[in-house]
Amino acid sequence: MSGEHDFEPIRGLPGDLPAGETILWQGEPDWTLMARRVFRVDWVAVYFVLLMLWRVVDGTANGHDLGSALVAAVSVAPIGIFGLGLLVGLAYLNSRTTVYTLTNRRLVMRFGAAMTKAINIPYKIIESAAVNQLADGSGDVALQLVKPNKISIVLLWPHARPGFIVQPQPSLRCLRDAAKPAAVLAEALRLAHEQTHATTARVDDASAASNGANVGAEPALA
Repeated sequence: MSGEHDFEPIRGLPGDLPAGETILWQGEPDWTLMARRVFRVDWVAVYFVLLMLWRVVDGTANGHDLGSALVAAVSVAPIGIFGLGLLVGLAYLNSRTTVYTLTNRRLVMRFGAAMTKAINIPYKIIESAAVNQLADGSGDVALQLVKPNKISIVLLWPHARPGFIVQPQPSLRCLRDAAKPAAVLAEALRLAHEQTHATTARVDDASAASNGANVGAEPALA
């Protein structure tokens, strides 16, 4: 794709970064992995091959000659090719219009061709992250949000962890190298949580000091 996101001040982001926020990593799904793992083109191809074989077996079993059975089987091929082409096209389109951005404060997921969506997920609402990495190094990074935070599966798909419908988990899907963004995210979450705990501790200390001052003070006279 070219030009459909030229309006972005920074690639993958709906606006300029605030002062103090920096980009740590950017990436996108691999379209070949997305075709196989999201749109299941492998399984669809197997289905049509089995359907063609069944037509050959069924045709010969019902008294048709092998040539006629093969013709009947091959007649299914155009439908299969069209279906596979459509799924591959969807995978390519989804991959080319998606950018995942990790900053020192949040994750931004920008995706969509006809209707672009940008989802901002601050680290403070991320409870944990899990990487599902395969032997070739590719994989997904899924996020579990702090309840009651929730993002609709309809809004997220296909950038959601498979099988989690009731409590969807936003995911960086079909990454060619899942280890790098997983490491970057883990460190960013650690720093963000440490900062949150430090801020909470300062607030608690200030509150305790204020309460102590009130308890020890002489009552004011009207």
